Amino acid sequence: MQVAHAVVDLLLSKVVTLGDVQVIIDGFSAMGFPNCGGAIDGTHIPILGPAHQGSQYINRKGYFSMVLQALVDHKGRFTNINVGWPGKVHDARVFRNSGLFRRLQEGIYFPDRKITVGDVEMPVVILGDPAYPLMPWLMKPYTGTLDTEKELFNYRLSKCRMVVECAFGRLK
Repeated sequence: MQVAHAVVDLLLSKVVTLGDVQVIIDGFSAMGFPNCGGAIDGTHIPILGPAHQGSQYINRKGYFSMVLQALVDHKGRFTNINVGWPGKVHDARVFRNSGLFRRLQEGIYFPDRKITVGDVEMPVVILGDPAYPLMPWLMKPYTGTLDTEKELFNYRLSKCRMVVECAFGRLK
């Protein structure tokens, strides 16, 4: 526990940091998605079953875990994390109860970074999978029958969102 506390107290704020937002936006733009500030997802970190409320930590795949939510930049570097929710909790609930959600909702996570597309002012967005809520600042894929434009949108979103999947792969 001393090592864990030292990592949190001394390293976390140096390693998990937003960095230069414009560099991140330019990186995602080069990958095909404009004005994007990150890709978000959750993953399950296996744990030993806790003595109390153990059933809350059994995830949908049947093992004990805690949920790690992460926002990553275009290179897969962690820019925001939230960890500790029981494995049974859905990604969308973890997200809606996170400090990141509050800061994005209030418009203070990416301040003063809007662009105009046509006559619409577009904030910096983050990219999520279908589990996440569609928000003005959170894009997720279209579902159902798709025309060519929606398929292209989904392709570009998926291509950019894969950086978070790869980041989890490297972490694990």
